[in-house]
Amino acid sequence: MSTGPYETLRRRAAERIGELELDPLEDGETIRAEVDHLVSAYQRRAFGGGGVRPFRDPVEIGARLVDSLVGYGPLTPVIDRNDIEEVFIEGERVTFIDSSGRLQALDTPTSEEENRQIVTRILAGTNRRLDVSNPIEQARVLGGRARLTAVIPPVADRLSVTLRKYTVKNYDLSFLVEGGVLSRPAAAFLWVAARANTTILFSGPPGAGKTTLLSAYLRSVPADLCVRVCEEVRELDMPLLHGSFYEASPPNLDGSRRYTLRDLVKVVLAQRPDLICVGEVRGSEAFELTRAVNAGCGFACTIHADSASAALVALVNAALMAGENVTEAILTRVFGTAIDFVVHLQRDHPTGATGIRRRVMEILVLDPRHRRGGLATEPLFLRNDVTGTLEWTGVLPPPGIRQRLERSLPEGTGIEAVLSECWEPPL
Repeated sequence: MSTGPYETLRRRAAERIGELELDPLEDGETIRAEVDHLVSAYQRRAFGGGGVRPFRDPVEIGARLVDSLVGYGPLTPVIDRNDIEEVFIEGERVTFIDSSGRLQALDTPTSEEENRQIVTRILAGTNRRLDVSNPIEQARVLGGRARLTAVIPPVADRLSVTLRKYTVKNYDLSFLVEGGVLSRPAAAFLWVAARANTTILFSGPPGAGKTTLLSAYLRSVPADLCVRVCEEVRELDMPLLHGSFYEASPPNLDGSRRYTLRDLVKVVLAQRPDLICVGEVRGSEAFELTRAVNAGCGFACTIHADSASAALVALVNAALMAGENVTEAILTRVFGTAIDFVVHLQRDHPTGATGIRRRVMEILVLDPRHRRGGLATEPLFLRNDVTGTLEWTGVLPPPGIRQRLERSLPEGTGIEAVLSECWEPPL
């Protein structure tokens, strides 16, 4: 950890702010005056033979100190840049990934203590806290522009933070077609699936674009359907004419939560939803989706998995975590009947490429008619590799699903026309 003149002054300035009970959000000018006084005193001491070296640019040092105490310090440039996707803090080291997928280090030196204070400032106003009693925290920060995940000792050996920035806004299915994430027939199919209020699971590894695709999908849902969105930490952001967003409560001092994600799914079932959306299924909240099936609700969710078929297994395993004394066979049967489609994404950063590639690799359709103790699936769309094209396999959805899809199409238009790019939807 740095113990040079700058860090010494920064600590003294932070102590002074505490002594005067100044609020960084409200008392910026007073803090600036205190910093100027401290820097001037340091310079006088240096030139008076005080045994320390003077700053070559005291004005620049003063501005940097004020930014550290009032703003986001050395992290301000990476937070402000629109082309940076993720920022990582490990103790005193700060790195970031830009839109090209390159991992770069922050040039400006920092200390772990300074970074910790910046993280605290980022969390200010979120009703979330990071301290010894709550060493793990997640929050939607920066006015909804990013999600912060932070871990401190004793859980981590040092400050460990990931700040994921939402670099794209107002995305829809046509935007993803332009970016190569989807083919146009696949986007048309998802548009119809959204209009038909089907049940759909988006899977992939972290950073593959699941939340982005789910947001685009939800933008295609008819405005008169009631959509209830439940998340551990809110990430989804799109206009809802009929519906609401719900976020789990932060942990209490004992680590428990007043309202968990599972609680949110339970409560929205009583609010006449047409579609329940769970931003990321990770645990017992998956069991409540079986109740949504019985209530006749559609649902759309994301889940971490390395393939579409693995996503179905992960969903069943998550529901088993509820401990409701329901067997795996029963849950498999329920989800096998309830889920219509699984959309799987992958990401890679090829050598020499200008950016990260995020691609839908497959869209599976489930067919409960052919289930024999497991989950019967067929690929509806398939991409052989990330450089290939996402193409229709020639498979048609089973009759029950097909009828629901075709009710959302103009009279006389069949789903085969959508899959074969013979019909152009208003994406």
